[in-house]
Amino acid sequence: MTTTVRADRRHRYSPAAFWRGRLSPWRTRRLLEAHLLVAFVCALLAATALSLSCRQTERGAQALASREAPAVQGLAASRLAALRSYQEAQYLVDRKLLDVVGSGDAYRSQLSAADQGLSRIADRTDQDLGTVNGLLDTYGNSLNLGTSVYHDQPLMQEQKLDEAHSLLTRRTVGLVPRLEALETAQLRHAKATAAVGRWQLAGWWIGELALAALASTLLSALFVLRDRCGRDWNPYLLAALVLTVLLAVVPLLAASATQHGVDAALGDLRWITGVSGRGGAAGAQQGVADASERVRQELAAGAWTGRVYEGTFVGGLLVVVLPALALALRLDGDYWRRR
Repeated sequence: MTTTVRADRRHRYSPAAFWRGRLSPWRTRRLLEAHLLVAFVCALLAATALSLSCRQTERGAQALASREAPAVQGLAASRLAALRSYQEAQYLVDRKLLDVVGSGDAYRSQLSAADQGLSRIADRTDQDLGTVNGLLDTYGNSLNLGTSVYHDQPLMQEQKLDEAHSLLTRRTVGLVPRLEALETAQLRHAKATAAVGRWQLAGWWIGELALAALASTLLSALFVLRDRCGRDWNPYLLAALVLTVLLAVVPLLAASATQHGVDAALGDLRWITGVSGRGGAAGAQQGVADASERVRQELAAGAWTGRVYEGTFVGGLLVVVLPALALALRLDGDYWRRR
């Protein structure tokens, strides 16, 4: 007797009994129609919000990988190459090696690297590089005059080297300060491109909340069909429920992983910007090259977000269609045709 009472009490206070009591004032047809409407609205809202948020995350990562990061890296490499070119030229003058065959190859290669770096990033930045390119040409010409044409005229050589140094380092208007200003502005632009904005964050919240409401609606619809209509588990609703869970988890994990890579890449870009202003030593150049490779790898890890976006878009369409199809078919078979 005691066991029967306990079983009856568990049955009476079970979640199913609670939900059955909450739905008891509603007729079955109205319940199914209400579930159909709520499921359709929640699914449509979730699919739209998640698709837009995923797309924005993908575009931000792609823009950082294809435009912003290479521009910062190129400006840093050009700045270091310009600084090192003067160091190499000054080394030749101090050691009196200008007459040695091939002695100017080192500084000329650095000048060429600086010029090539600016050329490569010309289409990856909205900033005007005309003044910087002109300064680099004038600086390179002064350096060549000082080390080649006037190598046997000490006064003219000193004048041209001083002129080259002034063009390189003069405060605000010199080549290196201009490159530094461009690099800092480009880094700010990279941060703004990769940042998660308020609307994007709101899209994730709306999508996740809509999916939670959709999952609750689908569970309730499955309960109504079994409890009131005597039906087995509806395969369309079950498939929609599985897709809802996947949509709630997979895009969010993908976006989190992508954002983690973006944050790590931005940290390396900040380091590159800082180290490129400390001089043109070979160690600094190698450090920038290594950090640039890390940035490439960190951003390449988010390349699969494109497939996640496509999967989110398709899954969003299915999660809109499947519940609507399941409930519409049941309503049509049991109620709508009887009018």
